[in-house]
Amino acid sequence: MPELNRIVAHALNGKLIKGTTQDFSPNRPLFHIQLADGSENAEVRSRNIKAVFFVKEFDGDHTRHDIKGFMSGPGETAHGKKIAVRFKDGELLCGYSLTYSQEREGFFMFPADPKSNNIRIYVMVAATVEVKAGPAAEALLQKQLDERKGGDAAA
Repeated sequence: MPELNRIVAHALNGKLIKGTTQDFSPNRPLFHIQLADGSENAEVRSRNIKAVFFVKEFDGDHTRHDIKGFMSGPGETAHGKKIAVRFKDGELLCGYSLTYSQEREGFFMFPADPKSNNIRIYVMVAATVEVKAGPAAEALLQKQLDERKGGDAAA
């Protein structure tokens, strides 16, 4: 029997689709989600999402910031090299990836913080503005942190 995965799919239009899936595959153009609210299954086309978050719980801690440990974390782990992903909507994710390639439609990444609600994340490359690996990932995060500090100082 296929594994039941608890996921939150982030659509390009900003909608969140929460539920479980047994048929997500990076190599398929669509997958199905049994919605968490108990309503019908939803058919989701991969080209319409920015990322699929495989989660421990549907309601994560929205006050939590997983980037704190990223800068001091190792450059490489069993989950791959450091990676920073900036999406077209401005969201920045930091973690590790073994499978990132610009030539692929998407790739898996793992959160830098093992206490994160995210187990792994499948990122659609078309939904990103920038993806940096290794020291360039740290530089992208530092740039974003500096921009936030500058905005706070101007307020």
